[in-house]
Amino acid sequence: MDTLTALASAAFGSTVYLVTLSTVKWLNRLSRGFKIAGLIATGMVLCAVIGMIAVASHSVVVGFIVGAVLTPPIHRWILQRRNHAASS
Repeated sequence: MDTLTALASAAFGSTVYLVTLSTVKWLNRLSRGFKIAGLIATGMVLCAVIGMIAVASHSVVVGFIVGAVLTPPIHRWILQRRNHAASS
């Protein structure tokens, strides 16, 4: 397994998570019709990205999964820490 490829894929997985989270938060502020269409489009894009990664090498798949799994808890921790610092 190529380490640099796995690390780059982990960064990409992290980026995909954060972009998707921001997109869904933005879509939740729109009207119901736009929100549903946007969520469907976001799901289709995510399926396409995951499909492209599944075709790639083993290290790319492992790196992407690691990045996507580790990002949510780290992101929540950063947000909690920022809120705690602001309230102090």
